Amino acid sequence: MYSFLAMLAGTDLGITLNTMPTILCVLMLDRTEIAQSACFTQSYFILSLAIIESDVLLAMTYDSFIAIGTPLKYNSILISSRVLKVGLGVLVRGFVSIVPPILPLYWFPYCHSHVLSHAFCLHQDVMKLACADITFNRLYSVVLVALTFFLDALVILFSYILILKTVMGTASGEERAKALNTCVSHISCVLVFYIAVIGLTFIHQFGKHVPHVVHITTSYLYFLFPPFMNPIIYSIKTKQIQKSIIHLFSMHSRV
Repeated sequence: MYSFLAMLAGTDLGITLNTMPTILCVLMLDRTEIAQSACFTQSYFILSLAIIESDVLLAMTYDSFIAIGTPLKYNSILISSRVLKVGLGVLVRGFVSIVPPILPLYWFPYCHSHVLSHAFCLHQDVMKLACADITFNRLYSVVLVALTFFLDALVILFSYILILKTVMGTASGEERAKALNTCVSHISCVLVFYIAVIGLTFIHQFGKHVPHVVHITTSYLYFLFPPFMNPIIYSIKTKQIQKSIIHLFSMHSRV
């Protein structure tokens, strides 16, 4: 569980470090320009880290499913080498699957306006500025979203139906409450992430007549809300993390 938590924390940190510098430059320093190559690179990492976070949440669902469904076999199933393979698989899927739509951005001609809609570079936003056929980028984005975010969300939903079925078959009411309590943090993070990312995707794909402020608001909610909420959610629900935080602050107070 802590390995997956570390992956989630690293992904949230990566999303924040990737987007916040340009956001702060625009809002605080009034620096509204970004180099073309830097823009495309930022777009690449935004998409990659979004897919990685979706996969990490899926892996955490698998962790919960094993912990509740077959608790006696948990340590023999989720051994360190298997967790490492899952982590590597998540990274490969996230960083490789985004290459096809990002590479064409480097050789597209840009004769339209060079003004972006946001304080960071989104692939959906950048490709609209190209004076070239962007059909592949549009179709690939739709297929990628369907095969990652929506598919992952469906698998997570189906897994929790099975988990709920297992929990309801438990004889003791106390054991049911304990099992469900272990899932609350993960379910909260799943809802925070998928509501934000699916909302942003729908707004960009089908919200041509939606006010621009809605586009900006949904994008900021996606990039700022999950990284802000995830540490709070797990700090509140995980006793070991609570103890570590209290210990850390007690050491600083002594100094």
